Amino acid sequence: MSQKRDNASDILLWLLRCALIEGYNEQLYIAPGSKPDWEQVGRIASGQGVGAIAWDGLCRAADLGLITQESMPSKATKLKWIYSIEQLTKRYQRQRSVICKLAQSLGREQIRVMVLKGYGLSLTYPRPEHRACGDVDIWLFDEQRRGDELLKSEFNIAIDTDKHHHTVFYLDGVMVENHYDFVNTHSRRSNKHIERILKKLAHDAIEIEVDGSKIYIPNANCHALFLLRHAAAHFAAAEIALRHIIDWAMFVKRYHGDIDWAWLNEISKRFNMHRFLWALNSLAVELCGIEREWTHTEERNTEIEQRILNDILSPEFVAMRPERGTLRIVLYKLRRWWANRWKRELVYNESNLSSFITQSWSHILKPKSIKH
Repeated sequence: MSQKRDNASDILLWLLRCALIEGYNEQLYIAPGSKPDWEQVGRIASGQGVGAIAWDGLCRAADLGLITQESMPSKATKLKWIYSIEQLTKRYQRQRSVICKLAQSLGREQIRVMVLKGYGLSLTYPRPEHRACGDVDIWLFDEQRRGDELLKSEFNIAIDTDKHHHTVFYLDGVMVENHYDFVNTHSRRSNKHIERILKKLAHDAIEIEVDGSKIYIPNANCHALFLLRHAAAHFAAAEIALRHIIDWAMFVKRYHGDIDWAWLNEISKRFNMHRFLWALNSLAVELCGIEREWTHTEERNTEIEQRILNDILSPEFVAMRPERGTLRIVLYKLRRWWANRWKRELVYNESNLSSFITQSWSHILKPKSIKH
């Protein structure tokens, strides 16, 4: 049944459903005499990391007649959208090339390269190149320091060591984060326990071939726990985007039969992430059309689900981050930290006081991290 959609966010959600839900056929209803603000829809889609997927949905909707020609974007808007997707695709190919170069270089020294998040997750998407990737995250099976030294020598690159749980370098213009660990063990006491679980699981990795190079991705259980904790950390610290929801949905769609859901639910309860996990599951069902029985969700809370979705589309904490000035940045982060306390209570088992002390000490150890 057609529903009236009177704002850009609702239209974006409709586009994502058109792209990701097989058989989805809800028509877009626009009030007579009005037209969607496609520039705004495109801006929101880009900011949420789903611009290319929204375009796929628009193309499918047009092909199926779910949107009238009069309601379609202008030619200029279409060209702008297409150009942004072309740039996204080129960036994806550059990252793929860099991943292969890293695997070949380090492989000669018997160092395996595991790719976290981005590229590995893109392989679960209908069109992998349409999954927006920010940088390349790798884990070298506890050979991080040796890997950095080898890469620094071979490619004459600078290695940034100012972060707690990864170094940073650029190769062929692509930013790479070389992880010491999967989660930042300096920011949360509970992360140390989760890290031990992830490290134990990580050595049973999945080997895949990319353009003749061997790379590795986490197995289903390792990846599920890592993605959940990573999304929870982003959510509690600042916000998550629709891309995180789609990442989880596409991952579950591909690997739901390989995940030990009883184990994942038990681990999530132990670390107080179960309500967040179940909300992610439900949003993945509602927005991306995955089967609810795949997720083994034990309990739903529609109030939490809606609050998370509302915060994604229209964050409760709204303030411009200062571009410079350490004191101004600290004050901004303190305000955000206080506003987001409801999020921490949803995803962590530490008290707010405990987390404040731990994170403050973390920044004291790495002073430059306060600006990131």
